[in-house]
Amino acid sequence: MLTAKLAVIKKEIQIMGTEFEHQAVLLEEAVAGLNIVPDGIYIDGTFGRGGHSQKILSLLGSQGHLLAIDKDVEAIKWADQMFGHDPRFSIVHGSFSDIAEIVAQQGWSGKVNGILLDLGVSSPQLDNADRGFSFMKDGPLDMRMNSTEGESVADWLAYAKIEDIALVLKKYGEERFSKRIAGAVAEYRVKTPILRTQQLVEIITAAQPFKEKHKHPATRSFQALRIYINHELDDLEKFMTMSVDQLASHGRISIISFHSLEDRIVKQMMNVLAQGEPLPPGLPVREVDIKRSIKIISKKVRGSDEEIKSNPRARSAILRVAEKLG
Repeated sequence: MLTAKLAVIKKEIQIMGTEFEHQAVLLEEAVAGLNIVPDGIYIDGTFGRGGHSQKILSLLGSQGHLLAIDKDVEAIKWADQMFGHDPRFSIVHGSFSDIAEIVAQQGWSGKVNGILLDLGVSSPQLDNADRGFSFMKDGPLDMRMNSTEGESVADWLAYAKIEDIALVLKKYGEERFSKRIAGAVAEYRVKTPILRTQQLVEIITAAQPFKEKHKHPATRSFQALRIYINHELDDLEKFMTMSVDQLASHGRISIISFHSLEDRIVKQMMNVLAQGEPLPPGLPVREVDIKRSIKIISKKVRGSDEEIKSNPRARSAILRVAEKLG
């Protein structure tokens, strides 16, 4: 029945003016990593367009429950259309960084069997020019995941100092021409406000002395600005420090990242939790006495050649899975 309903939704409903075309990356691997138990409690911290949620629900029994979270109000609407009829499903408009508060409100602290994150921007967000994520289409220079709060990229670029713009582009986009681009932005905005994505694309392109093969000149800058304006890495670090405490014994975390900055945070924090509390050198402590929070189930999983061929977004995806001990 769920499959039939979803087919009707895909055919008839348009979200943000575009057809449903989003393909969940590493779908089978990420959900398998959760080791689903039918009556368990699970959280999809990045609902997006529900690909992972649909798979999790297909594995849950009547007593199981899936709570989804998303910053995007359009994702909330989509979730209501897809799963609003299912008593096993609920969704919260918010950030996965508030996982502790969200779980506590449900009375689930220490009882969650699995949490999944699919980081980055979803295909529908990129496809909708009005959201301002895409450097391929002209639209308002926004880039907010949650369009109901915070400032847009256009707002920030209107007043940000040159050195702050350069720092953001370098830190979050690893943009080698960050200073040149920041200077060009400052020079342009004196005459004309930067309100559209294509304005910014033109500024970035003109500021670069040479172009990188097989990569759009605005790729790194748009990534950096999106990460900064949405506090994406801060949210991920906050999540990683709080997520394990929400899990039941042997509960799992399954995280898909799409660039090195995200993956570095996930990898390093998982390693710290898996290695246990640091002890003074030379202290006679047995291996069994070291307090470890998690064990790593999958260090690094990438998409298959077949998946990458059918879904290019999978090319940069990395999955890591960990399980709570005790």
